[in-house]
Amino acid sequence: MLQYKFCFLVFVCLHLFCPDLSAQNSAVTIETVKNLTQQSCDYLDETNYEKSLKKSGLALKYAFDLKNDTLIARNYNIIGINFHDLGELDKAVFFYKKALFYAEKSNIVSLKTMITSNLGNLYFFEKKMYSEGITYYKQSLKFGQQQKYQKEIAITNLNLVWSYFKIGNFKEGLPYLQYINEHQNDLKGKSDDIALNFLNGMYWSHQNENRKADQYFLKALSQNKSVDDKQDLSYAYLEYSKFLDKIGKHEQAYDNLVLYNKITDELFNKSKLKKASKAGISLELAEYKRHIEKIENEKTSQTQSLKKSRIIVILFILISFILLFLIVTLIKNIGLKKKHNLELLEAKEIAEEASTLKTQFISTISHELRTPLYGVVGITNMLLEEHKELSQSQHLSALKFSARYLLSLVNDILQINKIEENKVVLESLTFNISDEITVIRNSLSFLAQKNNNKINVDIDEAIPEYLIGDKLRLGQILMNLVSNALKFTKDGEVEIIVKLNKIEGSFHYLDFLIKDNGVGIAAVDQNKIFEKFVQVGRKDEDYQGTGLGLSIVKRLLGLFGSSITLESDLGAGTSFSFVIPFEHDPLKTRKIIENIEVDLTSNDIYKILIVEDNLINQLVTKKIIEKNNFICKVVDDGFAALKILEKEEFDLILMDINMPLMNGFETTKRIRLLEIKTPVVALTAFDKDEITHEAVSAGMNDIIVKPFEPVKLFKILNYLITESKSAKNAG
Repeated sequence: MLQYKFCFLVFVCLHLFCPDLSAQNSAVTIETVKNLTQQSCDYLDETNYEKSLKKSGLALKYAFDLKNDTLIARNYNIIGINFHDLGELDKAVFFYKKALFYAEKSNIVSLKTMITSNLGNLYFFEKKMYSEGITYYKQSLKFGQQQKYQKEIAITNLNLVWSYFKIGNFKEGLPYLQYINEHQNDLKGKSDDIALNFLNGMYWSHQNENRKADQYFLKALSQNKSVDDKQDLSYAYLEYSKFLDKIGKHEQAYDNLVLYNKITDELFNKSKLKKASKAGISLELAEYKRHIEKIENEKTSQTQSLKKSRIIVILFILISFILLFLIVTLIKNIGLKKKHNLELLEAKEIAEEASTLKTQFISTISHELRTPLYGVVGITNMLLEEHKELSQSQHLSALKFSARYLLSLVNDILQINKIEENKVVLESLTFNISDEITVIRNSLSFLAQKNNNKINVDIDEAIPEYLIGDKLRLGQILMNLVSNALKFTKDGEVEIIVKLNKIEGSFHYLDFLIKDNGVGIAAVDQNKIFEKFVQVGRKDEDYQGTGLGLSIVKRLLGLFGSSITLESDLGAGTSFSFVIPFEHDPLKTRKIIENIEVDLTSNDIYKILIVEDNLINQLVTKKIIEKNNFICKVVDDGFAALKILEKEEFDLILMDINMPLMNGFETTKRIRLLEIKTPVVALTAFDKDEITHEAVSAGMNDIIVKPFEPVKLFKILNYLITESKSAKNAG
């Protein structure tokens, strides 16, 4: 890949302070935003993405306050480059397009040139979407010619030559090559000389002018080889090897191919080390060896739990049939023997007792499964975060996927139970539809790789950046539909398409389409698949599931006041579509933009007490807390917690509920009797709705259900600790 891909990063910083900014506020305020933008660029140069995003997010907030389209466009572009570097391509495209929108409004030609070139690089080199990449390059070239940016024009022409030659279209690429040959001084760089010469070699090889081609290739390989030239030099060896093989010089072709592989390996190793450095890997090999045995034990435990889950499903079905039988009997008795009111009342009590028993049974089983799953998911994430070299391990990926599958099974059963008992209430949360779908796609990447599938996402640009609605229930619907499509598709594609259907007042109706080219569903089975525990068209080798996913989708859509449409043909694929209205409130946008920054850590060092009896959970929770630079102490039970609180002060207490000797509720009550006002957060595997009342009564401040997202944990910790300190200072 050419080194010119990110050349426009320098171009960003060169144009940050041009005099065409339209000041909407005081000069001091504009200068502040410009300084923040410059700092973001500097951090990006140092590959300090967290700080770069933090600065650009703050600058973006102020730019919106000033209604300064130029500064908005620049900061959106910087955020896009951050995500581009980090490999978050869909997010990068989203922010680049936002940047281009505001650049068009401000009509700053240099910005439009830069952003369209960035989009060209991303689509062509990263997404391999060649026609889109070439379209953006041509657009960038058009903008650059308006202001006669000679170097940028030359670089874009060179990228266009490379693009057309890469797809074998030498005729289209020739005019751009001729321009570079006439204006090669505008490139002003050794790296550019290497690229230009081997591109000339490729063209003359295509024309069968072997002598000219050989001269250009040798000229490319004779340039001074600096560290920055390595990438282009590797491509020169590769193309020269192809040329030599074409003219029958196979031994020389092989020698050049060896040199290409050698340089490629060096670059790969450097890239790998750079990524390891970004991730901050610090765990020594000895520490990994001490934990691997525990991981294997957890893996065995997880396998056993998966077997037990089948028994749970069978028991759940049996209880449901018993309950159904009792209700039918009750109705029959009411119709036939009204005089036996006492007997009917007793039967009703039995039915209610059975229903209560079912709820208690599901709650208990879910708690017993979530506790070990917290350890499995937590330690697996620790290994993947701290040992990036293990990210390709099939064993760890399989372990993580299996744990999440078992957790999904537990959640599905609980979800069905809650919907049937009318306990689900839709929430109003602000969210970004592109971010939510990206999270879903990433979480299903293992399943996609398993069946060699691709997940394509197409989101209508007319959809507002932020919407209001129940993003959690929407995520459950999309997760079930996309995972279902991936299970029944092999060597194919699954598409997630979101279009703006209509606008009524403040509500935007979004049309969702989940489409695959898999095995399809027979017409006779299409009316049955939304029923519980129904599996159609399965073979022994097919992926096995619970049969709950589509039933949950239909019921959740009912809560949104929507319905689902199915179209499918055997062997041709399946598509599911539905429409959901979401509210759009621009007044909340300013607050949400502040959350673009990804670094949620605090500059203060807080002291946390963990009260937990499970050793694996102690390890996982302690590791997560200390990773955020908090001081952490762990005790095994409530009595030990009371004892240490007599001697030491803590900023916050994480309290397990189900402990021997004394549970978390009783421990919290005794802490409050000692007039200790330290915030207490329940860290539990129980469902939150089941324990909220008792937790509040005991004096707890909040509840987090395991397994949890670390970001959510730190948000709650920072909020409660800050609130507690403010109350103490005010007192």
